Amino acid sequence: MKVVTHSGTFHADDVFAFSILRDALGPFEFARTRDSAIIETADLVFDVGGTYDVARGRYDHHMRDLPRRPDGTPYSSVGLIWRDFGRNALPNFIQGIDEDLLDAVWQDIDTGLILAIDQADNGVASINQGHLSLLIEAFNPTWASDQSYDDAFVEAADFARGILVRACRHAHAEAQAQSLVLTAARKAPDSRIIVLDRKLPWEKAVFEGGLRDLLFIIYPNEDATAWYCRTIPPEPNSFGQRLSLPEAWRGLQEDEFSQVAGIDDGVFCHPSGFICGARSQESAIRLAEKAIAAGR
Repeated sequence: MKVVTHSGTFHADDVFAFSILRDALGPFEFARTRDSAIIETADLVFDVGGTYDVARGRYDHHMRDLPRRPDGTPYSSVGLIWRDFGRNALPNFIQGIDEDLLDAVWQDIDTGLILAIDQADNGVASINQGHLSLLIEAFNPTWASDQSYDDAFVEAADFARGILVRACRHAHAEAQAQSLVLTAARKAPDSRIIVLDRKLPWEKAVFEGGLRDLLFIIYPNEDATAWYCRTIPPEPNSFGQRLSLPEAWRGLQEDEFSQVAGIDDGVFCHPSGFICGARSQESAIRLAEKAIAAGR
């Protein structure tokens, strides 16, 4: 298989697109050129050639009638390549990825890292000095360098792959966590309280999984020496609470908190009333139940 992109200065979209294709397709012949005769003979062309035609393996986006996402955002070459080849690359980015989580991971990467590059490349979003797109462009040789653009491109692609792998691992872990939280919610005897056996990112499961009745989530610290009772905010990134912890508990610690809350092993209650803790799971659950009873 022969794959072609443009020669000379490169940007994040063509670098990441190439990195994705290496893992999606396996070994292929690769050329960076603007020679139309060479481009014509390629099996897959991206970010050059003036043609967008999936059936012919043509993935340029530099034309008036350029391809767009469903929301109207213009695609860059990486958005197009991720759309059609990202799922094939994921098993190499994440060894042993759960088949049922593949689409969730693909979507997470698409709406985060990939979309940000699409927006930057097409000038529809401002980018600051630390933006990923500028970091990739920094791999281009300076006027004083004797490194070839092709060698610098491969170096940038190796760097980009490391970013992709780590981003995919994080997305996979979050998708796994979402599945575990939703499973715990289905098994919960009280839909207002979820108990987790470990600390997990739970926000996405709550707000995307439709857990509208949930008021408190119970989980241990890293070594399970304490258990937290955490209130649920009304919406993502909110500092509010669907149901706050009782005013009488707030700011208290240890014995004083235990006595007021009516448990034997209390640890603390935060002054803002969004989290409290005990030394046992049983007591943490009782704190949630007591808070619900007090809030009626």
